[in-house]
Amino acid sequence: MGEVKLWYLICYDIRDPVRLRRTHKLLKGYGASLQYSIFRCRLNIRQLERLRWELEKELDSEDAVMIAGLCGGCLARVTLRNPRVEWSTEEIPKFRVI
Repeated sequence: MGEVKLWYLICYDIRDPVRLRRTHKLLKGYGASLQYSIFRCRLNIRQLERLRWELEKELDSEDAVMIAGLCGGCLARVTLRNPRVEWSTEEIPKFRVI
């Protein structure tokens, strides 16, 4: 059995156009764009830590990023209108040991 992957919602506000494009391109490699500055990614712990490390290299102190983990219950309460992508609920555990 592989590592458990969870959904993450990643939102950012980048001030510089160059860093904005690089951050958008980086996140496209990890997940799907819901809106220009909002991504949803399905990641295991290693992938999440690598993403955080890569984002840290790109961002400046004036930039903001939010990474919100979505548990199975949170995912069930997500409401979509005219979704471009579907949210799969497979392999999402009901609880996680931290």
